[in-house]
Amino acid sequence: MKNSELQIMFYGKNIAQYEASVSNNVVIKNVEKTENPNYLFVTIDTKDIKASELVFSFKNNNKIAFKQKYALKERRANSADRKSYDASDLMYLIMPDRFANGNPKNDSDASLTEKGNRQDPSGRHGGDIEGIIKNLDYISSLGATTIWSTPLCEDNDKQHSYHTYGQSDVYKIDPRYGTNDDYARLSSEMHKKNMKLVMDYVTNHWGITHWMMKDIPTKTWFNQFETFTQTHHRREVITDIHASKIDQEVCVDGWFVPSMPDLNLRNPLVAKYLTQNAIWWIEFANLDGFRVDTYNYSDKTAMANWAKSITNEYPNFNIVGEIWMHNQANLAFWQKDSKVGAIENYNSNLPSVMDFTLQSQITSAFNENEPSWDNGLIKFYNNFAMDFLYPNTNNILVFSENHDTDRMNDKFKYDLPKYKLAMTLLATVRGIPQIYYGSEIGMGGDKGKGGDADIRQDFPGGWAGDKNNAFTKEGRTKEQAAFFDFSSKLFNWRKSNEAVHFGKMTHYIPENNTYVYFRYTDTKTVMVVFNNNAKEQVVKTNRFKESIKNFKSGKDVITGKTFDLATEITLEPKSALVLELE
Repeated sequence: MKNSELQIMFYGKNIAQYEASVSNNVVIKNVEKTENPNYLFVTIDTKDIKASELVFSFKNNNKIAFKQKYALKERRANSADRKSYDASDLMYLIMPDRFANGNPKNDSDASLTEKGNRQDPSGRHGGDIEGIIKNLDYISSLGATTIWSTPLCEDNDKQHSYHTYGQSDVYKIDPRYGTNDDYARLSSEMHKKNMKLVMDYVTNHWGITHWMMKDIPTKTWFNQFETFTQTHHRREVITDIHASKIDQEVCVDGWFVPSMPDLNLRNPLVAKYLTQNAIWWIEFANLDGFRVDTYNYSDKTAMANWAKSITNEYPNFNIVGEIWMHNQANLAFWQKDSKVGAIENYNSNLPSVMDFTLQSQITSAFNENEPSWDNGLIKFYNNFAMDFLYPNTNNILVFSENHDTDRMNDKFKYDLPKYKLAMTLLATVRGIPQIYYGSEIGMGGDKGKGGDADIRQDFPGGWAGDKNNAFTKEGRTKEQAAFFDFSSKLFNWRKSNEAVHFGKMTHYIPENNTYVYFRYTDTKTVMVVFNNNAKEQVVKTNRFKESIKNFKSGKDVITGKTFDLATEITLEPKSALVLELE
């Protein structure tokens, strides 16, 4: 590694009373103890040390009391230069417990409290890593190139553990999903298909049942108040120059929920533990990127250091942070090299952020048939008009929904034309598009009525005995096929079009609830036309001459139909055209 220092946490009864030494002429640079005698933090220098098995010896009164082996592994060739996900990819978000049950034998595990119970909407349903592996061809056929799975590490909460954000061991895959080796196998199988694996990493909190909670390494390992204090979620205070210290403290140090202890990344031991753990997973599972949960709920300086430590080792490694805020300036503040952040002398070192401003507008704008000054498609124009705030608009994650938001299809009342509008937007605007499992076959769910479980339903066909199997063409209903076939055609087209990956964008102020923009490079131009009205619209092309230039026609990427660009384009109600100009 570029940073050759490695800190190893040793844990055992009164281990701090022992003196540590190590074999193979390895240098111990530092030994740190805390007020808890059961922990010892030993920092070694691995520079010029070849892959080997080290032996640590622990002495008391000059006598060796016990030994512990520790392996230094060989890295993969060109590991540091691994390519990550970018705007040429389509990211497919999976909630593994709800996707597919590839191995029913691991639905429950004797060592873990919550057992499999598919009858409980908020229980463990049995989806696992094997289920993902068995359906990689399905995901690839959709046009997706990258998989983001919600966390897979062990979560031993008594209930609702299926989402796995309350992790109890961050070095171990939850046995109900499989093993560490299964996770590495998933990565390997994906790479054989030229797909990329993104881990959902959590820096802000662990679960209440994490093994360290039973014997905390140091009182400052977790953020704690005199009485239980939960974050107020008002993250504007982090950048607010008028904010009170107590408001900022409660935001960052308050617990996310009572079952999720808040990690104190200001403690160097914690920061090092999370940094090394993240790097270990990259190497062990050959990962292609991270998505980081609740990114700005942690100390911002500590998070900047965490991100920098990882990208120092992997310069091309992409990390997208969940900055759940609905203001472009707030979002832009958190992207690496932001001039907004520079106002407060801050650089997050975080390559990518999630575009929550766009997400919230998709499900509202396409439901607004009658435009007004600030309703309808003008919302998208106004969103992209703020792109000057971002240092890198190509590296923003764009999405219409995820595992925490309302389901898009429910908001659209399962209206296929509205779904097509939303997917067309995601496929053609700047950034990295992300879609949520099941929406491509028309899945929905009402969070307002059924809670989180309703927006995290089982994928039909993922379990033996399911009424229909939407993973196969033959198994899809007519309605499911209509959603899937459109999605597959659109996103497979997107795979090879550089103009919508990294091309520039010119857009035009919406008129009559129609919106036109162009994505272009020196060699390719794509024209995208939206009609958000419930009636047919005729769009005159004269206004777009500066972008149409000398092109005479445009070929619709979905139907193959050619449109003459000389005077006007007629659009059906609630429809969009993606035209490759010729």
